Amino acid sequence: MTTHKSWCEKLANSKDLPRVEPIPGRMRRRWGSGTIAIPTPAEVDAIMKQVPRGKLITINEIRALVAAKHGATIACPITTGIFAWIAAHAAEETAAEGKLKITPYWRTLKSGGELNRKYPGGVEQLRKRLEAEGHRVAAKGKRFVVEDYARHLVVGRTSLHSQATLPVRTESDSRISVQVAREVRSVKK
Repeated sequence: MTTHKSWCEKLANSKDLPRVEPIPGRMRRRWGSGTIAIPTPAEVDAIMKQVPRGKLITINEIRALVAAKHGATIACPITTGIFAWIAAHAAEETAAEGKLKITPYWRTLKSGGELNRKYPGGVEQLRKRLEAEGHRVAAKGKRFVVEDYARHLVVGRTSLHSQATLPVRTESDSRISVQVAREVRSVKK
């Protein structure tokens, strides 16, 4: 009989990651040439943990921070999303064990401010938690989004491992500026 790993075990399993490699051929059409960073689940979780109450982050900001940390052109959108999902489930697993301090996964949104219905508790639980922190959630067809989410974006008050302080986002642009990414790289060296 095989046993399944817990969410916390999945979060701690970094396998052969992180890794930086050339952007594969099938991804070049969309992302161009350069390098791609594939983070560890723990790296994604660490970024999610830094988002304070009342602030938000999207998967795109997490990807930009990962890419900047590793000096890559982009971070893998697939693994970053999967690892955020694992972090969310590990947080709920930890909460079920009675621990109060968990990763605030409900503050991590999909692009466009959309709630991730695959997170624990689904849209209803996410909505309750976000509204308790002062955000307004609205239905947009079948999707649910945080209204005016861009005003509340934060690109990790400190980057991974406190290597550089990054500004609170106030613009609707969902990408880190090239200048900030260069500054983070120069601080790493």
